[in-house]
Amino acid sequence: MKINDTLKGTPGLPTSPATAGNARSAEKANTAPVPTDNVRLSSQGQAMAASGASGSNSVFDAQKVDRIKEAIAGGKFQVNSEKVADGLLETVKDLLHSRKR
Repeated sequence: MKINDTLKGTPGLPTSPATAGNARSAEKANTAPVPTDNVRLSSQGQAMAASGASGSNSVFDAQKVDRIKEAIAGGKFQVNSEKVADGLLETVKDLLHSRKR
């Protein structure tokens, strides 16, 4: 059986001969135990995960997104700058208030 070494002919790739020692050390490295991480969700996180899994209390409205996409594509979408500004200010207030705690 003939085996062609295609990497030797590839310009720009480093060539290093594979040795039996390298193969054995790689095999030993693969048998080492893999460390694992543990994650615990807070009660709030568990509630969020449960509500996301149920989908009944979903905030995402696909039909509304489609209507907005159509309005943008048709040039009919208008941004209510007052509503955007009010929402931005409310978010900043919430962030500042949470820092004070």
